[in-house]
Parts: sequence; structure tokens; C-alpha cells
Amino acid sequence: MDSTAHPPYFPFVMTSLSAPTRIGIDFGTTNSVIVIARPDRTIQTLHFPTPDATTNETCRTLLALWQEMDGGRRVSHRAVGAHAIEAHLDDPAETRLIMSMKSYLAQASFRETQVFGQRLTLESLIATFLQELMALGGLSPAQCHVTVGRPVHFVGDNADDALGEERLRAAFAQAGFAHVHVMMEPEAAGWRFMQRLNHPATVLVGDFGGGTSDFSVVRFDPSSHNATRPLGHAGVGLAGDQFDFRIIDNVVAPFLGRESTFRIMGGEPLPVPIEWYHALGRWHRLSLMRTPRILNEIADVARTASEPDKLKNLIELVREQRGQELYNAVSATKRALSSSPTARLHFSQPGLEIDTTLHRADFERWIAPDIARLGAGIDAALSEAELAPEQIDRVFLTGGTSFVPAVRALFTSRFGEDRVELGGEFVSVAEGLALAGA
Repeated sequence: MDSTAHPPYFPFVMTSLSAPTRIGIDFGTTNSVIVIARPDRTIQTLHFPTPDATTNETCRTLLALWQEMDGGRRVSHRAVGAHAIEAHLDDPAETRLIMSMKSYLAQASFRETQVFGQRLTLESLIATFLQELMALGGLSPAQCHVTVGRPVHFVGDNADDALGEERLRAAFAQAGFAHVHVMMEPEAAGWRFMQRLNHPATVLVGDFGGGTSDFSVVRFDPSSHNATRPLGHAGVGLAGDQFDFRIIDNVVAPFLGRESTFRIMGGEPLPVPIEWYHALGRWHRLSLMRTPRILNEIADVARTASEPDKLKNLIELVREQRGQELYNAVSATKRALSSSPTARLHFSQPGLEIDTTLHRADFERWIAPDIARLGAGIDAALSEAELAPEQIDRVFLTGGTSFVPAVRALFTSRFGEDRVELGGEFVSVAEGLALAGA
């Protein structure tokens, strides 16, 4: 596939390091980060240019593919991150936006998809994203030795962790990386935290991504050549995206007809298919609903529905690919609830206006089952390490979800306020990967 940048953007070239070779890449469900490790073991996080001429240390894990006519022939284009969003918003009907690719790595049922008549494997889609990501940072995969993170357990029903790692390695190899090392993401975050230590310690690391939450118990000894000794791992297939889903399920879905009924041949009222709303709550599945078959099914139900306008709003959301706007609004509300007892949720599209105030107490009630699952993950990591909570010297939490008060309380209630630290909301894993690779 030919590649051109649209709209134009330029690599952020590292002027202080002409030929970096060792890097850490945190290829995430929602965001991706690249960190360079210099020969003197200092590190530098790459900043990626955005369409508004600013830079950001994270790049949204999004890939946009589209075609344009040029002199009577079709030319293929691609963009990643904020540029992918801009390309999609410029022409949503003709742009294929690929989201949450990491979520499919361990799913044997997902092998390939068709884009503009071309069959593309999951590995090739990820490889394309990685090539564009490296180009944004002014780096060549062939000149880099990369350490890449993987979750303890990949997300998804019946996830095959061995398959997930195999396909992750294959994607990086297809992107042009000749040397690929894989490391557990919470261990990588622990490597970054270890830089703060001046004495041996047993540390519980909690790494909260967009799709998974991982826990590792690691013994760190800064004075030893073998600085780390893993003691126990556990992973839970939920994190930030699940908390977003709780808001969508409880607040947004009723506006889109989830509580409606419909009739078949004038019979008794039936509930609308709930699977539409399960897909709505998982942002990487929403694009899969944008098929003529599913859109026609929703339209057929709307004809006899008790609230037809709400189902028409669902059709508008899916057909016009407004999911990105919706999830941005929901995520912003979730973040606001981390620092305030109330937050406003506002989202609009033709025919629909959602403007409501959410209370943290309600949000914490909605996520209570998820907090319980996270607690079980902590218990599993401690059990594998054969340690009790009082034998943990320090707790280090990273990832945006760690700032949710209910999540922090889960740890402070078990280990005490003085042993729990937060840091490096988005970059700790990539920094640790770079340090470990060096």
C-alpha cells in the first residue's frame, strides 16, 4: 500500500541523539509511546507532532486508511494518531478507521479484514501503524533494537496469550524491526519505579491500560547485577475502557433506545436486541456495526419500536461514525470525576442532545463489580508470589485508571496510604521497557 501523509506532518527528529538504537515501545490499546535509551542509560520520550502544530508524548493507537484519485488512478493513503482522527473527520464515509488493534491479538477468530478490496491481516495492520508511528518520531525500525510490552493476560473472551505474543512479535517483525524483545508491562513499569529505590524492596506494580489491568510482584535490588526477580503475576481483562462502558451503559444507551420495545407481526412487545448496546459500550467493536445488514436490522426494529427516534439516533451514531466524539466526551467526564464529586457529560449529534451531570457516588456504584475483579487480580498476584499484603514494601500504580479514587482506595485500604505511589500516567511502561532493553 502506498503511503502519503494527510494532512502533511513532519517527524520530530531527535537532535541530541543522531542514531538511537535501543528503544522501548508501549503499544497500547488506546495510546502508544516510544522511549529512547541512550548509551549512558538516560532516557528520552519521543514527542509526536499533531495537526495543530503541537507535540504530544503519546500517540493514539488509531490507523486511518483511505484512497483518493490522482490523475485517473486510485492512490492509497494512511495516517495514525491525531492525524488519523483528522483524516476520518474530513471524510468519514470514505475513511476506514482501525481502532484497538491490540484487543484482537489473542483472538484466534480474527485473522484479517478487507479494506478497499484488499485482504489485510491483523499483523499487517499493526505493522502499518508501527511504521507510521516510527516515521512520526523520525526513526527507522531497521536501525532500532526494540523492547515491547505485553499484558500479563491479553484482553478478550477465550484469549490465547501465547497466540497474542506470537502475533505481537510477528507484527513488529513485519514492521521492519530486526531485534524484538518482549517484556511484561507491569514489570517494565517496575523497572522505571526501581530508579527511585536505593535499597532492596518487594514491590507490587499495578499497570492500568485501556483494555487490561496487570499486577506483578517483583523483588528489586538496585545494587545487584540481576536487579529484578519476578515473584508473581496476574492480569484482569478490564481497565479504562470498561469504566467508560459503565458510563455509556448507564447514561448514554437509554438515549439510543436500549429500554425500547418492538413488535413482530403485531405480537407482544419484545426488548430491542441488547447486543447492539454491548457493542456500543466497547469502542473497538462499534465500527463493526457499520454494515448494511446491521443498519438495516436496526431500521427494521425502529419501524415498530416504542421509541423509534431513539433507534434512529443509534443508526446516526453508527452510520456517521460519531463514536470517536462520544468516547472522547465520556472519557473526559470520567477523568473529571477523579478530581471532582460531579462532572458534566455533553454529547450532541443531529436529533440528539445529551447534557447531564454525573455524580461520583453513582459512578463508583456502577464500577463496583469491576473494582471487585481488580481486587481479585491483586489477590492472585500475591498468592502466586506466596506473600501477604504486609510483606509488600511498596506499591507503584501507573496508567490513567490508577487516578480513579475507587481504584486508589482499593490499594490504600490493603497496603496503607504511605506505601502507595502513583506516577508516569502514560509513559512509565515505555520508560521501563527502554531501561530494561538498555
